[in-house]
Amino acid sequence: MLKVKRLYTFMLQTFLPLFVMTFGICLFIVLMQFLWKYVDEMVGKGLDMLVLGEMFVYAALSLVPMALPLAILLSSLMTFGNLGEQLELLAMKSAGISLIHIMRPLIIFVCFISIGAFFFQNNAMPVVQVKLFSLIYSIRQKSPELDIPEGVFCNDITGYNVHVREKDKKTGLLKDLMIYDYSAGPNNTMVIVADSGRLKMSTDKLSLILSLYNGEAFQNMPKQSGASQPRDAVPYRRESFLSKDILIPFDANFTRTDESFFQNQYIGKNLSSLQSSIDSLSGRLDSVKTIYSDEIYTSSYKKSLLGSTPQANPIAMNFDSIYKAKSPSDKATLLGRVKSSVEYMKSDYFFKGATVKDESTRLRRHYMEWHSKFTISFACLVFFFIGAPLGAIIRKGGLGMPVVLSVILFIFYYVINNIGGKMARDGIWPAWEGMWFSSAVLSVMGVFLTYKAVNDSVILNADTYVNAIKNIIGKRAARKIERKAVIIYPPDYKRLLPRLETLSEQSSLYLSQHAYWQNYLDYWKKGGKDKDAERLVTEMESIVEELANSDHNLLLNKLMDYPIIGGYNQLGRNLDERLSLAIGLFIPLGIIVYVVATYQRKLLKQDIRTVCKVSEELKEIITNLTNNSFAS
Repeated sequence: MLKVKRLYTFMLQTFLPLFVMTFGICLFIVLMQFLWKYVDEMVGKGLDMLVLGEMFVYAALSLVPMALPLAILLSSLMTFGNLGEQLELLAMKSAGISLIHIMRPLIIFVCFISIGAFFFQNNAMPVVQVKLFSLIYSIRQKSPELDIPEGVFCNDITGYNVHVREKDKKTGLLKDLMIYDYSAGPNNTMVIVADSGRLKMSTDKLSLILSLYNGEAFQNMPKQSGASQPRDAVPYRRESFLSKDILIPFDANFTRTDESFFQNQYIGKNLSSLQSSIDSLSGRLDSVKTIYSDEIYTSSYKKSLLGSTPQANPIAMNFDSIYKAKSPSDKATLLGRVKSSVEYMKSDYFFKGATVKDESTRLRRHYMEWHSKFTISFACLVFFFIGAPLGAIIRKGGLGMPVVLSVILFIFYYVINNIGGKMARDGIWPAWEGMWFSSAVLSVMGVFLTYKAVNDSVILNADTYVNAIKNIIGKRAARKIERKAVIIYPPDYKRLLPRLETLSEQSSLYLSQHAYWQNYLDYWKKGGKDKDAERLVTEMESIVEELANSDHNLLLNKLMDYPIIGGYNQLGRNLDERLSLAIGLFIPLGIIVYVVATYQRKLLKQDIRTVCKVSEELKEIITNLTNNSFAS
């Protein structure tokens, strides 16, 4: 029996709890988004808790493909971020274990998840989507619970508009009612006013019973054909009543919609059914296009001109001359027939175009659903190869930085996935291109991050960018030098004094030679290089390195006044002069680089002034030290 390596067990024990936790959190978040989307259609309809629970279960299952990639991204990011923050990842690498070897058990686990996601998407998702959409459609069709508000007209009852001035919440009595009954049509509207009334549901929940007390009813009547009436007179009927009951059809029951309609749609089919539907739809679309393309429409203008006169070569006829030879009445008849033919042709082409468009849309939808069976599984793998290397690079665990990065990456994925889906749905892109667009973009990101993480890149280390910004704006890092407990090679002060003198003189010479701004073309001809400043910095660092072996605290403290200089070589050491000149001529990039370099050159001169000053002070300190040593 093969023994599982302890490293693999440790990685799985670290990853699995985080994956389960993040999957539950992500599924809850997307489920709340679903609830927010459909809350208006569920509230106020008196739905049973079993119906709502069933809908939430189906909704949660249908949202698994959205929550699963996000959970893998977040859990892998947190796992490797925690390992990097606690230096466990560094310990593994120090033991000679590569990052890919550390990721191996999780790669295998995520592969199994991806395979399971494919089977879930192919076998379970069609059933879940059919039941969910049929349930949502049934809920939409259900009539809402009737709650007539006070002081406003309520039109929740089909064919009726009811106004109630006041309601007694204890007894349910409605006071001062006004009802517009237009259920028989707008021309037969009945107006009913009553002092009070009650509204209740019938036992079978198929009708509303409205009981009215002390009121009147008015209704317009149709005119009698035989009766002699004034032209402006409108007959009407008036009715006074002490008690009146009105039966209003109102189905308040929850009726489930037949699922067969949704099963025939693309959302209710697996791969084999989708492929069969794609083949049949493709054949039908090709046949429709062939039939329409083979139909040759012959203009009625030509038909009417030729009439019954046979011509051996009708194409060579001059139709304008034939038309001019017609009488005015024949011309009018001919133009009328042409207009009718053109209108018929227009409507015919519109119908044919709509038919082809509908068939093409259905075919594209089937293609998109076919590819989505695979894209979700592939997205799980891609998100792991983004999250794991990213966590190893940033080395931040917990729910802070990983959650922020995961949300940003998932929003980016969601946006480009929607863009690709809409392009494929509208026929702008092929279906495979639109559905795999997001996966292709994220695959490049995953390969790049994995390569950087394997090579221990600091591309996403915040300190790297902070130090670069500080270097640009001139905020240098402070030099830190500590006294060594054991000194093997003490500095040779006598030999260092002439070097400090030379460094000070060369610094003063540099400042005098670079008192003015450098010309734009001269700067780009040199490729942004400053060899004089580079020699000064190299000599300064050499002196600092040797003097750091001193045991005198005063000298060490003064040595820390030397600045850490950068900005004397902006474009690189090996940049060709012709290439740099070409960059300079590329406006406005060349101007931006030149302005930044000019600002950095100003900071560089300030640093060299400090070098000159510190070198003179060090000369004085070393001179005093050597004199004291001779005196003692």
